[in-house]
Amino acid sequence: MALDINSNKYTFGFSAVLVVVVAVLLTVTSESLKPMQNANVTREKMQNILSSVGVKVTPEEAEAKYGELVKETVVLDFEGNVKAEPKYEAFDIDVLGQYKDKAKADGDKEFPLFICEKDGRKSYIVPMVGTGLWGPIWGYMAIANDGKTVEGVSFDHKSETPGLGAEINQSWFQSPFVGKTIFDEAGEFAPIKAVKGGAADDDPHGVDAISGGTITSNGLSAMIENTLKIYTSYLKGVQTPLVSEMIELPVDSLATDSLKVDSLNVQVKP
Repeated sequence: MALDINSNKYTFGFSAVLVVVVAVLLTVTSESLKPMQNANVTREKMQNILSSVGVKVTPEEAEAKYGELVKETVVLDFEGNVKAEPKYEAFDIDVLGQYKDKAKADGDKEFPLFICEKDGRKSYIVPMVGTGLWGPIWGYMAIANDGKTVEGVSFDHKSETPGLGAEINQSWFQSPFVGKTIFDEAGEFAPIKAVKGGAADDDPHGVDAISGGTITSNGLSAMIENTLKIYTSYLKGVQTPLVSEMIELPVDSLATDSLKVDSLNVQVKP
């Protein structure tokens, strides 16, 4: 019996076969490309981590430079304590996925910290995730070896408004974070905020918010505060003078002491 190609039965059958073939081809293609996709995600993450300490590299250079500068990683619990046996390695923790998983208890979450050594000084790089106007925002903040001064930041977003909230990934917005501090003079946590209308020039904890991007700016401020408060106890534990190199200067021949001077203080050394 001749096949009636104009029948509904033929049409439905052909469509079903076509759907199966296309689905198989897409699955095979996706699986074959997955290693390359994972490698790209890894390199991009390394680039973002390095960018927070002012190191710009190409995707091809990222892995080698990351291995050179990131000397150590640790995983903290929700209270800022180092976990002796974390479930995941620091680099493998999906910070964004963990943030989205509202059902996951705080006690089950793990928080990675990347310790970079550049020019003989350590930096503590904190990954952070929050919510902007239209979706997730994220970034990395590098804290200098004094445990409180911002050395650099790298922020990005998924779908913020171009020309407004999307500007969080621009250098003009990120540069003012450098030199700000996350603790006040009394040693209490004082998170950096994006200030609507502009921060005062002498405000050690404020930067200018994005004009017209109030919700994104507020979301970024909340992201910084909510993330850093988890890391504060750890950072307090590593706090040291920002300039640690000391210079000994001789005193006149009648004195038996010498002076020990650094950029923060002057001390008499017996």
